[in-house]
Amino acid sequence: MAQKALPYEYEIEGSKAGLTSFGGLPTYLDLASATGFLRSIDRHLRIRSGQGWTDRQMILSLVLLNLVGGDCVEDIDKLEADEGFGRIMRKVEMHGLTRKGKRTLKNRWRKERTRTFPSASAIFRYLANFHNVEEEKCREKGKAYIPAPNKYLKAFGKINAEMISVGDKQETATLDMDATIAATLKDNALYSYKGGKAYQPLNTYWHERGLILHTEFRDGNVPAGHEQLRVLQEALGYLPLWVKKVRLRSDTAGYQHDIMRYCDLKDNKRFGRIEFAIGADVTSEFRKAVSEVREKDWQPLYREVNGQMKETGRQWAEVCFVPNKIGHSKNGPVYRYLATREELKQAELPGMEKGDEEYLFPVMRLRGQQYKIFGIVTNMDWAGQELIGWLYERCGKSEEAHAAMKNDFAGGRFPSGDFGENAAWWWVMILAYNLNSLMKRLVLGESWVNKRMKAIRFGLIIIAARIIDRSRRLWVRISGSRPSSELLIDMRRKVAQLATTG
Repeated sequence: MAQKALPYEYEIEGSKAGLTSFGGLPTYLDLASATGFLRSIDRHLRIRSGQGWTDRQMILSLVLLNLVGGDCVEDIDKLEADEGFGRIMRKVEMHGLTRKGKRTLKNRWRKERTRTFPSASAIFRYLANFHNVEEEKCREKGKAYIPAPNKYLKAFGKINAEMISVGDKQETATLDMDATIAATLKDNALYSYKGGKAYQPLNTYWHERGLILHTEFRDGNVPAGHEQLRVLQEALGYLPLWVKKVRLRSDTAGYQHDIMRYCDLKDNKRFGRIEFAIGADVTSEFRKAVSEVREKDWQPLYREVNGQMKETGRQWAEVCFVPNKIGHSKNGPVYRYLATREELKQAELPGMEKGDEEYLFPVMRLRGQQYKIFGIVTNMDWAGQELIGWLYERCGKSEEAHAAMKNDFAGGRFPSGDFGENAAWWWVMILAYNLNSLMKRLVLGESWVNKRMKAIRFGLIIIAARIIDRSRRLWVRISGSRPSSELLIDMRRKVAQLATTG
């Protein structure tokens, strides 16, 4: 049947002839090798020691699936259908192996290997290894519970730590701890505080490097602050040895006296005193302390716009406040409390006035005017303007990372009803996210750091190319008119340099 509408027609190419839609994706294979990511998989994940797909092949396939935009296990078949990229993958698998190693890899299959990537059913069977069945028996209805990860799930933290240790050796690390709601329709998922079924992973974001240092996958009913001190301690253990100083930022979920005491009293032998700024609960006692602040002590908050400092409409003040929990001890730590206020300017209709407790955020009346109130606790001596601006940076970057995890990568869709399998899926997404962050910061440069994944795919990954096998080498041929053609070659040079210096 003739094709209508516009003057062109589709014709099916009979021979695949080494064509690929992912001409820029091989650069990520280079980076995975240069960062030691592939070797880390071999070293820490030893699930597939016998026949069939190796751990490296499984994990790398899922990481690549995240990078090209796949969000479910079945999307692996779209990678499998790309004959050109399949040639590169098979060549990369054999790179650096001795004759014996190549023979061993080939002999993992009883019959001749027919696929470049694992099938969806093979991936599902692999993910099942991360589910801790015994821990599921410990659940109690109506109680928040975090199943202990088995040894395979724990290995992801070690793999991630080794991969992100390459690059600039900045001695100060600012850690942002925050949980995110990942909605799901899985039958075994539990309801979150927002009302729907979800999982609620707690993530530790390394601000200076734009990386996820640590994540703990959790059910939706687990409060963000539940066992947060333990998670912080685990995250600190994954920082590279060259990090000497740590600062912590958190929302009100981190407003826990055991966390603040741990940071302030130098309980961590490696880092000593950890400076922090944490959102403080606006309790009735805190409101009373805020109401006692003199009007002249409220100072305007500024932000920089096009090189100039402009007022934000918010004000801040020091608050003389000692929580009851630590007020009884003369030897207890002394923290510094600040408050910000923002005038609610929208007029209320007669008869529809709200009480302070009816708002979704803390509100209180000061001298006849309603204000939105935010509390801050810290052990730092920075000026209020600087400290509050620094704390607000957490909201921008770590929450932006959460959006990318669930929308740009495969963290918004889960493959199974089993907790451990979904936890492994989430961890693989984190590895893909960090690999892409390293690519932007260490290889592409400053102008690419803030680009979202859709821009990376459009500009660098999804590129038509032809794979040519010549002189025992593979050549990826792309159009010279493509804007990123020279950039891809330059990226490979930088990755090679990273491999020798990292």
